[in-house]
Parts: sequence; structure tokens; C-alpha cells
Amino acid sequence: MRANVGIRDVAQSAGVSVGTVSNVLNHPDQVSSKTLARVQQTMQALGFVRNDLARQLRMGRGTAIGFVAVNIANPFFADLAHELEAAAEEVGHTVVLGSSDQNAAREQRYIDLFDEQRVRGLLIVPQHGLTPRLSRLRASGTPVVLFDGNIDSDEVCSVGLDGAAGGYIAVRHLVETGRRRLVVAGGPLSQIGDRVSGAARAAQETPGVTLSIIETQDLTVEEGRHVAERILALREEDRPDAVFAANDLLAIGLIQTLVLDRTLSVPRDIAIVGYDDIDFASSTVVPLSTIRQPRESLARAALELLEQEVAGDENHKHGRHLLQPELIVRASSMVQ
Repeated sequence: MRANVGIRDVAQSAGVSVGTVSNVLNHPDQVSSKTLARVQQTMQALGFVRNDLARQLRMGRGTAIGFVAVNIANPFFADLAHELEAAAEEVGHTVVLGSSDQNAAREQRYIDLFDEQRVRGLLIVPQHGLTPRLSRLRASGTPVVLFDGNIDSDEVCSVGLDGAAGGYIAVRHLVETGRRRLVVAGGPLSQIGDRVSGAARAAQETPGVTLSIIETQDLTVEEGRHVAERILALREEDRPDAVFAANDLLAIGLIQTLVLDRTLSVPRDIAIVGYDDIDFASSTVVPLSTIRQPRESLARAALELLEQEVAGDENHKHGRHLLQPELIVRASSMVQ
């Protein structure tokens, strides 16, 4: 097998013209079945790999869509990537995934890479909103859609869940079940500000309800354990009787620690509501009440906006597109 096999090598070996090989690659319906089979067998034997980058440079954008998640270890983003792949495949596109792991330099390297590869468009969970780098990418002709419900700009499209509504629904549910000393746990606060504002609005509607915040550095199971430890360290009269965790991983870590400690019972002494409704939420030791994010709807909405921009749809307008949350009630917040 030789390296860097080109279409001329394939044509010579198969005994056909370069134009025939090109048709096999781009217009196989115009080639007889016998010739098509012979050329494809030759390609396989020679180890021919199509140079899609060169093709994209000639034709413009390709079929690959870049997706930069903030942390692919988070099941929510893994599920979102899965839904993006499924939806993109239906229209003949491929999703290429990168995870910034909340590292700004790493995020930029992925953006640079996808820009160099002339992807069809970029979907990204940004760490710092619409950065100058993303603006330059758009200016160079690459459509960009942000997965961030906090960004409301006429320069770019963003898709997300209505976080303020989600926070409001979560806390309203806790208040309606009789809870009065509430905590919102999560962070960094810059990433969950909408959820906190919704939670605060719900708490303010009922006299006697207090709401405090326990900020975390990340939204992980380990951080959830730390939240539980902080709560357990409080005096009994100062402990909250409910926690709205900014994501399910945080809530799961919180439940695990409380169940093992046995000082507080979930939900008798402390009710817990999470956010995302990942697959694990329903199978924790105490099934988790949560705010559901519709991953399939988010994926399809983002891809539709991306394709509108690719196609130059004159009716396409940049802006924020918010999906509505749904409360899923399970044992962790049910009245006993």
C-alpha cells in the first residue's frame, strides 16, 4: 500500500479515466454498476482516502458540523451530542465533537481547528458567551449557534432552556410542599444566574420563605458531596429543609452523602430538586426530582438555525431561542 494515493493512481490502476473516478466519488448514479464496483474495489486495495478538505476548499463548506461541549464527562452534554449526531445524520451531515473541559485555551484551539477544517458550522457551549474569536469566526463566513439561554444578541443565534423559568418551577414546587428554608447550590454563579434569579422570584412570592446560596466551583458529583458536608456542619436550626441543585450531578452527590451519613433523611428532613433529568436521575438511591431539559428539541432547534444561516434564509433572524422546562417529580421531593 502506498501513501497519499490520489485519484490519478486509482484511475490508472482501475483502467478508467480520472473523470470516471471523480463521478464515482461525487455522482455514483452516473456510473455503471460494473465500473462502480471495479473503481471502489481499486480504491480499497490501494488504500485511497478521499481528501475532503481539498474538496471543501473548492466547493465552500463541507458536511461536517463542529460541536464544542463544555464537559463531555457530564451526561447531559454526552446526551446532547448523541441527539445532535442523530439529527445531523438524517440530513447527511456529520458532527465532530470536542470538549473544552472548561479551559478557555482549549476551547479556542477547537474553534481554530474547526475553522481550519472549514466546517459547515459550529455549535458550541461557550464558557464566556459571544467572544471576539467567535465573532471573527462568524465574520469569516462560518455560521455559529450557541447553546446558552443567557445570551440574547442580535449578532448570533443562541438556544437553551429558559433557566429562569426552570429555577422558578423548582423552588415553587419546594415551597408548595411546605419547605421554607431553601438553598440554591451550584456554580460558578455566572453560569447559573438565570436559574438563581428564577428561584429567588419564586421564594419572594411566599412570606416566611428564605433562600440562600451555596456556590460551587463546578457542577459535579464531588461538588455535591461538599455541599452536603457544608449543610451537615451547620447547627440543626440553621440547616435548610430543601435544596435546588443547579444540575443533577450536584444533586446526586448531595443525596449520596446525606444517605450515607443518615443524619438527615431525604426527603423527610431535606427535599432535593436537580436540573437536567439525566438518565441517572431516576435510578439514584432516592429517585431525583428534577427540571427536564429536552435534549432532542435543543439539538434539532440548533441544527435548524444553523441550516437557515447556511442557506442564507432571508427570514432568518439572530436572537435567543428558549425552550420551556418541565418539572419531573420523584421521591427526593415528595411529601411523606
